[in-house]
Amino acid sequence: MANTAQPHGGLVSIPALLSRNAAQFGSKAAYREKEFGIWQSWTWSETAEEIEAIALGLLALGIEPGDHVAIIGRNRPALYWSMVAAQKAGGIPVPIYQDSVAEEMAYVLDHCGAKIVIAGDQEQVDKVLEVQDRLPEIRHIIYQDARGLRKYDHSHLHSLADVQAEGRAAHDRLMSELNRRESAIGYDDTCVMLYTSGTTGRPKGVVLSNRNIIETSKASAEFDRLVSSDEVLAYLPMAWVGDFIFSMGQAYWTGFCVNCPERPETMYENLHEIGPTYFFAPPRYFEERITALLIRMEDAGRLKKWLFDTFMELARRVGPRLLDGKPVGLMDRIKYAIGQVFIYGPVRSRAGMSNVRVAYTAGEAIGPEIFDFWRSLGINLKQLYGQTEASVFITQQPDNEVRADTVGVPSPGVELRIDDSGEVYYRSPGVFVEYYKNPESTASTKDAEGWVATGDAGFIEEGTGHLRIIDRAKDVGKMASGALFAPKYVENKLKFYPNILEAVVFGNGRDYCAAFINIDLTAVGNWAERNNIAYGSYQELASHPQVLAMIQGHVEEVNRSLAADEMLSGCQVHRFLVLHKQLDADDGELTRTQKVRRRIIEQKFGDLVTALYDGSTEKYTETEVTYEDGRKGSIKATVQIRDAAVVEVRTPTLEAAE
Repeated sequence: MANTAQPHGGLVSIPALLSRNAAQFGSKAAYREKEFGIWQSWTWSETAEEIEAIALGLLALGIEPGDHVAIIGRNRPALYWSMVAAQKAGGIPVPIYQDSVAEEMAYVLDHCGAKIVIAGDQEQVDKVLEVQDRLPEIRHIIYQDARGLRKYDHSHLHSLADVQAEGRAAHDRLMSELNRRESAIGYDDTCVMLYTSGTTGRPKGVVLSNRNIIETSKASAEFDRLVSSDEVLAYLPMAWVGDFIFSMGQAYWTGFCVNCPERPETMYENLHEIGPTYFFAPPRYFEERITALLIRMEDAGRLKKWLFDTFMELARRVGPRLLDGKPVGLMDRIKYAIGQVFIYGPVRSRAGMSNVRVAYTAGEAIGPEIFDFWRSLGINLKQLYGQTEASVFITQQPDNEVRADTVGVPSPGVELRIDDSGEVYYRSPGVFVEYYKNPESTASTKDAEGWVATGDAGFIEEGTGHLRIIDRAKDVGKMASGALFAPKYVENKLKFYPNILEAVVFGNGRDYCAAFINIDLTAVGNWAERNNIAYGSYQELASHPQVLAMIQGHVEEVNRSLAADEMLSGCQVHRFLVLHKQLDADDGELTRTQKVRRRIIEQKFGDLVTALYDGSTEKYTETEVTYEDGRKGSIKATVQIRDAAVVEVRTPTLEAAE
């Protein structure tokens, strides 16, 4: 299928949208940032001026059309402006995860051949300088925050303010060239290059065109009726495709305001202050918020806890029906209205979601209990299914068709099909151009007709057209008995419990399922204090007999729930252990977007996996870890292994299910 969508009124690029917004929404706030405790704002007209100055400064530094410009740092207006400025000057922005260690950063910088690096602060500059001797392509490093950089060699190091000043000084000399480069941008030219999280190997550079970004932003904004008066909080990594679509694509298409928190640590406080109308968060965010809320309720008085439990029971039954416009009895409506005053409204306010009109979660499957909890409060939380290669959107949930067990219907302009193996394929105007310098992977992912393999297994429901994702295609398998093995489904059920931060389930080709579990240090630590349990570290708390007994209770509750599901009853967890360390991206166990790297974990903790299946009740292990300063060390522990009660049921085989 050829993508024949045409530009909308000459809006062929993000810089073109900027020009329109400066003319149409000139005095309206485009960006806000909290700095030194004060919210500062920039209108669309002021934003256009700031971006023009950066673009002219880049020309003065010698940027050439097609040059890659790396952007590294936390969410700040100036770094978003730098991406647009690079585009205006003919360059290609390449945002990099700010928490990448130097080696990870070096791979991306080398692979894309970045000529210019724009870094947020000294920490990011130091990481680039650490590996610069291997990166001869880099000509200039630009920083925004000058703190700590005064005594550095500034021969190729520049402050962003100085680059802008140089750009303004060179306005008359360079403006005609800037206009020429901007007018030369085509709809099918590259808009941005974003690197995948590298779940299964080295990150790949996903090339997305202006057409990909603009068509996707337009369609998704219209789907949820996003308008210029909407507000978002930009707190997720700038290198993630979701942030690029929400904080760049949709923001520039609709003209809504992008708000940047003061620091990652103040995100919750800033969310409460801004009260966004459009909000996105990964499942882990919603899990963490429930954990924090339930911890507070455990410390509450008896009356307050009784009120909370009573009204939440009503909310779970009534809230989603009200949200979806379904009939609800008068008495339940009255009770729910009372709950709004005393429970639901305060909880939404505490979560910073009082004004949310549309909220999304994606990235990983969210536990049904977690999803239903937030919708029961009257928050229009929906699921979307997407990928970097799709410019995010593959499916979305329409209002009044929101369910925990599906990811919605195809987004506007998206086609879906399921192949014989059950893998989901899609094609759309958002389908990526290519993997940079990787034609083999491009060809194996996207065929000649534009169909892209998602790597996920699922099916389309008859009648509703909703897509249901079972699991990653490579992770779905069979137990030795032939029963279906879908680890992510079980892991999400386990993670509903506030005490469980992460879970990794094993069982493919084996006689039974077993699990690694990470406790949530905040939740379990709070519980330990209430129960007068002393501990000195995560490891000590994770191995405490009472903690293990509590986790065993959660595992056995999940088993009883799984036993009621005919398809997945064979996935009950027979044995488990609580890991002696938290899974960490710096140790390679999680991606930078906090996804479990299942294969690496299975290899790294192979001795513990073996112990889960050989009948051991404990296992001594040593694990290499990476400290915050980059030093390596090791953790030694004797890990306890426990059996969990399971419910005996007859489980159907995968062939019978099919």
